[in-house]
Amino acid sequence: KEKITHLHFFYQENLSGDSDHPTAVLVAKPNDTASNLASFGEVYVLDTPLTETQDPNSKVVGQLQGLSVSVVQDGTVLVFMVDLGFTSGEFNGSSISVLSRNPILEANYRELAIVGGRGKFRMARGFAELHTTYMNATSNVVIVEYNVTVFHYE
Repeated sequence: KEKITHLHFFYQENLSGDSDHPTAVLVAKPNDTASNLASFGEVYVLDTPLTETQDPNSKVVGQLQGLSVSVVQDGTVLVFMVDLGFTSGEFNGSSISVLSRNPILEANYRELAIVGGRGKFRMARGFAELHTTYMNATSNVVIVEYNVTVFHYE
């Protein structure tokens, strides 16, 4: 039987520049990059906590792990290839797979595609609506609110 699940959590990114514990690390960068937000061709590896609230010290409910690639010349669109793995609650041990473009500077909500999952989210499909709630270019900290709708089977 098909089931619909709604999830709400926050992504807590801390880029590698100023942190002892980065959650996003630059692993590839073209030689001729300009000083855009994310230079065309940059690749980051992500291992970022997902929390209950916007407060970085709130309960961790999972981890976003995967890759982010800058795919537009001006650096404002990334492609996310990530797994949202849950580590607590009803969905502990289950995950959602996302493969989608992420226009990071869109002022309002942006939407990412859910293309699969495992555990309780086996055969998942759906979407995640994202909204950046905090961004500090000096400290390299970004907080993003996720509202997720997942169609999966019981």
